[in-house]
Amino acid sequence: MTSLLLFGASEGGLFDFDATLPLMAAQVVLLTYILNALFFKPVGKVVEEREDYVLTSRTEAKKKLAEVEKLETDLKNQLKGARQAAQKVIAEAEDDSDKLYKEALSLANSEANASREKVRREIDSQRESALNQLKSDADRLGDLIVQKLLAAK
Repeated sequence: MTSLLLFGASEGGLFDFDATLPLMAAQVVLLTYILNALFFKPVGKVVEEREDYVLTSRTEAKKKLAEVEKLETDLKNQLKGARQAAQKVIAEAEDDSDKLYKEALSLANSEANASREKVRREIDSQRESALNQLKSDADRLGDLIVQKLLAAK
């Protein structure tokens, strides 16, 4: 308080408007200037830099997200095309295997028919030769019986 008295301040009243008011105002302005210069500007600068970084990171993230979505749709389309191609290849393979099966079955049937026809011809020829043999044996026996009957008379 003694320092205030030097500037002409007097003790006492509730609202003394002596040299303390301008001194306090000067102190507030000086303190504001010092705080602004030492703390608020650097902190404000860091906050602005951080805000810029967040904004650029957000825009980059949005761009990358859009790119990822585009790639995802492209890959889905490629996968769909690959599935269709695979189904087409499978269908063609099934058709080819059906054709091969039918060809093999037809070939086996024709070979079986040819074998059956060959065996039937062999059986017919053996039956014919057996009938001829029986006929010749029967003729021989008939001649033999006739000779024995004629010889017995």
